[in-house]
Amino acid sequence: MAVVQLYKEMMKRAFVLARRAEGKTAPNPMVGAVIFKGENIIATGYHKKSGTLHAEINALKKAGSDAKGASIAINLEPCCHKGKTGPCTEALIAAGIKKVIYGAEDPYKEVNGRSRVILEEKGIEVITGVCAKEAKRLNEVYYHFHSVHRPFVIVKSAQTLDGRIASVTGDSKWITGPSARAFAHKLRARYDAVMVGSGTVKTDNPELTVRSVKGKNPLRIILTSSDALPMKLGVFEANEDNKTVIATSRAVMSKKVYNQFITWPVKTSPRGLDLNDFLKRAAKHGVMSILVEGGSKLTTSLFRERLVDKYYQFIAPMMLGEGISGIGDLGLNKIAQAISFHDCGFRKLGNDRLFWGYPRR
Repeated sequence: MAVVQLYKEMMKRAFVLARRAEGKTAPNPMVGAVIFKGENIIATGYHKKSGTLHAEINALKKAGSDAKGASIAINLEPCCHKGKTGPCTEALIAAGIKKVIYGAEDPYKEVNGRSRVILEEKGIEVITGVCAKEAKRLNEVYYHFHSVHRPFVIVKSAQTLDGRIASVTGDSKWITGPSARAFAHKLRARYDAVMVGSGTVKTDNPELTVRSVKGKNPLRIILTSSDALPMKLGVFEANEDNKTVIATSRAVMSKKVYNQFITWPVKTSPRGLDLNDFLKRAAKHGVMSILVEGGSKLTTSLFRERLVDKYYQFIAPMMLGEGISGIGDLGLNKIAQAISFHDCGFRKLGNDRLFWGYPRR
């Protein structure tokens, strides 16, 4: 096997390993590691969850003395700083690894290219950029947060063929089938927080918890300028874990109507609550990703402000005719102004179809 192809194959194995911990590693990235000599794999490892051993260390422990003189493929630059665990660069050097291949540099300021310098100073060959695009896509939330310093915003919607998310009466249960709804719960488990607006809370009365699939409940955020939300709503009654956040204006907070929940003050703008200020607030609280399950108003506002980083749209094979549109007025008058998407994909989920893509900036 050609050397370049070998490195790619090992990197792809690292990706598969890394994904085993999807939804469990935040605020850390997902990382997989493969130790090999020639085409023979000696040991593998992955980072199982935040606070535990890194992928490289797990692989080195399995390899033992066989790691000496071997190569290691990692989807992300190994760490070179002491956090909850020691620097992986030191462990690689001590184990006698002769070659380190990684997909992309770590955007975290304490690393960001420093590891390569450290390893090369010790005579270890370093090869970077192997499957770089895929490596960055794997940890798109992590890269976005440390590059832009705001949460990665994912918008999810379910609609009919004619673009309706509900009937004229507001009925939306259920547009999609069981497979699509189960996948939606997987998304909740994957990201740090799930967010809706007050309209969706009152109309759909969601709990915003993870059900049907295994996974942790995300932080539940209600973005609202209202002080009149009923306390018997599902999202409030499901707050045994104290993970419900009310993001609202200081004027509403001063009325102490939501003092039994976590409250985040958000600045106001002529359009209502300032979404950029809200995202800054969320970032300060360590929220790296937010899945938005809001209705037309919140979805439209996020797209209008160019704050959507990824879009999931479930499409059901049905039509309503009149009903509530998934997207409102974006202030666009020409086709040339339309929001287009790149790196798109489709997937069949039962009778439904799932579209995903990334809005072009």
